[in-house]
Amino acid sequence: MTNLLTLKQAFTPGRPPVLLLAGPVLVRTLGLAGIPLIVASSDAADPAFASRYCGGRCVLPPKEEPEAMMDSLIEAGDRLFAQFGRRVPLMYGNDFYLELIYTLRKQLEERFLLLLTDPEPAYALLTKDRFETLARERNLPVPRSLTWEELPAIEGAVLAKPSSKFVWSDTPLQTSLFAGDSKALIFGSGREAAAQPLVERFRNQLTFQEYIRGDDRQLWSYHGFSDEHGKVLASFVGRKLRTSPPLTGESAFIELIHDEALAIFGRELAERVHLKGAFKLDFKTDAPMGRHYLLEINARFNLWHYLGAVNGINLMQIAYDYMVDGKRPGPQTYVTSWRWLFLPYDFRAYRCMAARGELSFAGWIVSILSARTVYNIFAWNDPAPFLMTWVNRFVRKGRKTLVRVKMRLREWLSTAY
Repeated sequence: MTNLLTLKQAFTPGRPPVLLLAGPVLVRTLGLAGIPLIVASSDAADPAFASRYCGGRCVLPPKEEPEAMMDSLIEAGDRLFAQFGRRVPLMYGNDFYLELIYTLRKQLEERFLLLLTDPEPAYALLTKDRFETLARERNLPVPRSLTWEELPAIEGAVLAKPSSKFVWSDTPLQTSLFAGDSKALIFGSGREAAAQPLVERFRNQLTFQEYIRGDDRQLWSYHGFSDEHGKVLASFVGRKLRTSPPLTGESAFIELIHDEALAIFGRELAERVHLKGAFKLDFKTDAPMGRHYLLEINARFNLWHYLGAVNGINLMQIAYDYMVDGKRPGPQTYVTSWRWLFLPYDFRAYRCMAARGELSFAGWIVSILSARTVYNIFAWNDPAPFLMTWVNRFVRKGRKTLVRVKMRLREWLSTAY
């Protein structure tokens, strides 16, 4: 694999580059701290390769070939270790890569600087059933889980979501039951959920819980980086302003907040689980009762770290300094003046809320313009990934159009004689 790894700039052993399995958002997070990096991706046209902060590229085999991808990661680790005479940090931004790293844990820890949660709780964070067991063992405040047999007797609202974080996008489960970017379904009662034929059909792939009342603003998260003993070294608190679709979808508009009580609550749970490295705890506060419920834990870097960095707390820099030099951070402070926006999702969220009379067009515009904003792909000081994204879209659309034209031409030729 001679073309596996290509370096565009020189690096030094004293400040080794990060091998980053993530997109432009996390590329910029490292770039803001002046940390050298090599982007690794299975997409040769990944917009992250176009970033001004990308100092090298590592093109991996497609995700459909996990064994080949594993071999390539090991080879990249060997080559980087040989070049710098030391392990370089490996950072990752989605659950697919995280599971891959867990699978190769021993081999990758020999070649890269990694700080991972212990195997038992780490794997428990990847599937809903294992997470339920972990929650009981560690006394975590999660919503009550419901079995299929219990559903008909539940009069309150019920939430249904995929049992696993993996391999459900574009599957019959996702295309048949979930609309758009929705990650869950809300039913008025357990009886209503059980009466749905598609829910019954896919019940073995779903997890059912009591629904926690409250809108998107009751969704908040605690983000941090912990050492090898599970002690949190730095953290911040964030809140969702809108998701797409509302209540059950992906982040569309988010912000950082200062709330000491929430920070203490999040830190206590993170250390109870004994998380190591980067993590995010997602919560929802029951609006009428004021009680906090833990919804999910992700043990990886994520888009919130970019928002944290522009507001003055860069957890990726803290992770790099700790893993490379053993440097522990001092007291951390941050501002809350910058928000993160993914405009296509937020526009869809606005339309849903407007249809229910919850948000006017003027109110939506004011909410965006009232704060300084960073974006999912676009950045004024790093525009190439945005341009590359649109180039890729036009190329894909052109290829699809060409295929359709060829099919129509074949059909015409087959009937022309």
